[in-house]
Amino acid sequence: MSRSDDARDSARSQQDAPVEPEGPVVVKETPLPWKQIAPLVAMRLAEPINLNLILPFMYKMIEGFDIADSPKDISHYSSILYMSFSISQTLTIMHWGRLSDRIGRRPVLIAGLIGILVVSVLFGFTKSFAMAVVVRMATGVFAGNGAVMKSAMAEIADDTNRSRMMALLPLTWNVGTMVGSGIGGVFSNPATQFPGLFGNFKLFIYFPYLLPCLMGSTVAAFGLLVGLFNFKETLIKPTQPTHEEAVSEQPAVAGSSTEGTPLLAQSAAVSAAPVKQSSMKSLMTPLVTRVMITNAIMCFAYNMCDQLYPIFAATDPRDGGLGLDPRSIGLSLGIEGIVVVYLQLVVYPRLERKFGVLYCYRRGLSFAIPYLVCMPFLSIIAAHLQTSASSFSMTYEYIGMWVILMSLMTMRITSNVMAYTSINMMITNMAPTRADLGFMNGTQQLAMSVMRIFAPAISGILWSWSIKHSLPFPFNSHFVWMLSATLVSIVLWQSYFIPDSVNKFAADQPKPIASTDESED
Repeated sequence: MSRSDDARDSARSQQDAPVEPEGPVVVKETPLPWKQIAPLVAMRLAEPINLNLILPFMYKMIEGFDIADSPKDISHYSSILYMSFSISQTLTIMHWGRLSDRIGRRPVLIAGLIGILVVSVLFGFTKSFAMAVVVRMATGVFAGNGAVMKSAMAEIADDTNRSRMMALLPLTWNVGTMVGSGIGGVFSNPATQFPGLFGNFKLFIYFPYLLPCLMGSTVAAFGLLVGLFNFKETLIKPTQPTHEEAVSEQPAVAGSSTEGTPLLAQSAAVSAAPVKQSSMKSLMTPLVTRVMITNAIMCFAYNMCDQLYPIFAATDPRDGGLGLDPRSIGLSLGIEGIVVVYLQLVVYPRLERKFGVLYCYRRGLSFAIPYLVCMPFLSIIAAHLQTSASSFSMTYEYIGMWVILMSLMTMRITSNVMAYTSINMMITNMAPTRADLGFMNGTQQLAMSVMRIFAPAISGILWSWSIKHSLPFPFNSHFVWMLSATLVSIVLWQSYFIPDSVNKFAADQPKPIASTDESED
């Protein structure tokens, strides 16, 4: 062959060679698969609405049971009511997670919704404290859908849209919490609050808290129907592909699907491969243990004050509270829902994409500290309003108190959104394989459930003790709030020891392959 022929062949091969793109490759975000997400959101709403609708009227409900020696002891019984739910949830949450890894996410979610629907109606018929405790324990047994839904959401996401999709679950939880609190505050004791509509209904006179419970069960029934007819299983069972399937199977590129195409199809090759679940010992690495501990302490601090707030808001201002009625408590909790949607859908995804999950986690913790420190000082304004109820300046002071209260509650919900969304993503990101998602999320939910057992008990005991004794600051009515602020500060400090590796989804990262020599040994 002549030299000129060689030159022509070389030039032709260079022309046929693929051209490498210049600069960094920009990966387009995969559209969200709303056909799967929408049923998950509908099912998720049932749990927070039904769990939190009792908060505004819990103080009055326990007071009506006539078991507390004085109003200052009501926090003891509210703590027991909280604990009864958390104890049963702690004993069952891990079983729901592992069961969903074996039989699928869908049947476990359906079973949980059926249970929530039934126990919500039963709670409206409670006429004694003992019955209320039993029903709340039954509620905890069926409150395991949160961990299962995290696993399902992670399974239909990819690296380009995982932050947006994982943010939807805490968004749904927060919106459900606000809606549930609003329902409980506005529609409790309807015969008294709305005598023109319900004054003649003997059922609502004898069971003053039945109406909000029925409304909550309606939401659960709606989620159940949506899940039955619209939600498709996300857990792909391991199968051995045929030779033809293995040859014809082509890898999918993130961002190449359409909004109507389920993301499960993109990762079918990965998910369908036989993957053995990791052992508990191999999963609980030092990093996972550190993150789980910080998550537990954070949950403990947040739950102490989340449990305390409705009691604090209903307590007489002379004892360090705000003296609000159930409707005002429900509105103060429900109005946060306006902020939640913007934070969860707009602010958080942008911050997470730009700075990472760990950064958002730290910023969320930072917002909690001023909220916890400042909240108990509102009782000073409430006490002044109580003593000067006939003065003309009361209107301006009352508006001022509500402006401050809503500002602090906005800080609270900002902290909750950023901290809880980030910790959920960190736990999911640390799962080494998709087969371990149920265990990882179940373990996190277990740790949070354990904290929900102790947090209400300690919070109620300390609150009752602090308002019964005339001790100086910070051992007065500020004590629980200051203790929570201290714990959050410790978690914030510990978060700076967590590496940036938690920002990436480990299950989709390439795994190191042992060398031939090592395998022979």
